[in-house]
Amino acid sequence: MENIFTHEYYMKKALQEAQAAFDKGEIPVGAVVVIDNRVIAKTHNLTELLNDVTAHAEMQAITSAANFLGGKYLTNCTLYVTLEPCQMCAGALYWSQIPHIVFGAADEQRGYRAMGAKLHPKTQVTNGVMAEECGLLVKEFFRKRRG
Repeated sequence: MENIFTHEYYMKKALQEAQAAFDKGEIPVGAVVVIDNRVIAKTHNLTELLNDVTAHAEMQAITSAANFLGGKYLTNCTLYVTLEPCQMCAGALYWSQIPHIVFGAADEQRGYRAMGAKLHPKTQVTNGVMAEECGLLVKEFFRKRRG
């Protein structure tokens, strides 16, 4: 039997969250946290709604998943996020000890790699999953915003 629980499967769920952010006027980044093929957190950017520069999708996902698990470490979890995490989120992900991050579109200017931020040494990264779809949503958001 074919495994439907692929990176693309979960990235589509993150993209649904990104679309929800887009529809609310938020920068369209969505994130889901998965453990044992089960989504335990689904979130998107809330910086505008909450007037909080730290309310990135990843930060919301870390908090939601930690609350679900009843502890601060996200060991055995995978984060799926539509855009490469920034250095702030990379730092929080470092401390969460998440072992696997999967992201869609690269952020050449503000992504953790461009900023020199580090993830936990045991964290594995898979990038470029549905990168085109993830990137198009962000580009469309800024195109509309700049009018």
